[in-house]
Amino acid sequence: MRANYKMQRLFVEADLSAGTVLSASPEQAHYLTNVLRLAEGAELLVFNGRHGEWLARISARSKKGAQLTVAEPTRQQPPMPDLIYCFAPLKQGRLDYLVQKAVEMGAGVLQPVATQHTQVARPGIERLRANVVEAAEQCGILAVPTVRESVKLDHLLAEWDASRRLVFCDEDASTNNPVPALRAIAEQHLALLVGPEGGFSNEERRQLRALPFVTAIPLGPRILRADTAAVAALALIQATIGDWR
Repeated sequence: MRANYKMQRLFVEADLSAGTVLSASPEQAHYLTNVLRLAEGAELLVFNGRHGEWLARISARSKKGAQLTVAEPTRQQPPMPDLIYCFAPLKQGRLDYLVQKAVEMGAGVLQPVATQHTQVARPGIERLRANVVEAAEQCGILAVPTVRESVKLDHLLAEWDASRRLVFCDEDASTNNPVPALRAIAEQHLALLVGPEGGFSNEERRQLRALPFVTAIPLGPRILRADTAAVAALALIQATIGDWR
């Protein structure tokens, strides 16, 4: 069943079942009652990333809070997407955009990676998670991606599960067409690695190309900013060998 985009959606941490009474966080209560001006009895959709999506009603409200009563399920919980998205963090505004688009494009895990040219070695994980939740609320997503702590590229590669193919965007590839390389690794568990502004260093590129579980792809004839490259690469993967097929 497709998402209902006409109703307000709210992510909650609590378990969901019929009759459960939830206390909205102060921020959520303010948004529901003061920004949206929803009255007692108003309906909305709630989800927690585990138990699907449920219809709920505002059963009590005050200046300081709001209570929601869960009524009935509206959509079942789908499996988590099996795509790991590894990325070199950018400066804050563009990083927010990058994370939101990765969620929309079907990433199941978000893994920040520190490279030699990374602008922000250790991004604020809680802010990243907040952006994940916001994207899920706005886009009808029920399988809320996991955000991992940042790791250095060397550590990521040393601990990598070799059964999962790692695709990395290589601006020095000898061709402009990524499709043949992607089709050659169809039906495998996948991860995508997008580098920072300025790209990977020569040493990092040699390191990646030497690994048997790594596939390098180009992203066409134009120079792309890192956040644009992320969206382009995710779209390519989903359209050629991912869940758009």
